[in-house]
Amino acid sequence: MAALLPPVVPAGFLASTPQPTLAADGLTLRPWRAGDAPYLVEAYEDETIRRWHVRSMSDPEAHAWINGRAARWAAETGADWAVTEHGVPVGRLGLKQLDLVDGAAEVAYWVLPAARGRAVAPRAVAALTRWCFTDLGLHRLEILHSTANEASCRVAAKAGFAYEGTKRQEGLHADGWHDMHLHARLHDD
Repeated sequence: MAALLPPVVPAGFLASTPQPTLAADGLTLRPWRAGDAPYLVEAYEDETIRRWHVRSMSDPEAHAWINGRAARWAAETGADWAVTEHGVPVGRLGLKQLDLVDGAAEVAYWVLPAARGRAVAPRAVAALTRWCFTDLGLHRLEILHSTANEASCRVAAKAGFAYEGTKRQEGLHADGWHDMHLHARLHDD
């Protein structure tokens, strides 16, 4: 007998509801706010974040980025949360390439240097995963990261995302094309 599939929310559902705030084992995932711009600038000044996310961000760019998050939510193509601890942003968690029709999305994340080593990313990813499968009704979540990014590989494993393979020269980084590990979780994993 086939497993009962969770319902995928209908088109227009996200656009008609505010982006939720999620609890994550001592962390809070909330929509980005204008006052968070300095944390984004700080993040993209960090060599590690800049290496894997291939960008920098000025203060005006940070404000534009934050303002663009609401448009992604309204278009139902993606979402981003500030991962906060005691009300202060310590990381970012996002859904890239959100596809409600196919019930799938890609998860992206980073953690500020001062918060690393405390399992911030795995805790945040676990909370987002629960919400995606339970409330949003997605079927599949993926994490893609450079094969050279061992920290992201550990996050994926800790969050229960199975390694599925390597995509050759899938990601362009500042030092050239990188092979990318593909990890995934299904709603019934």
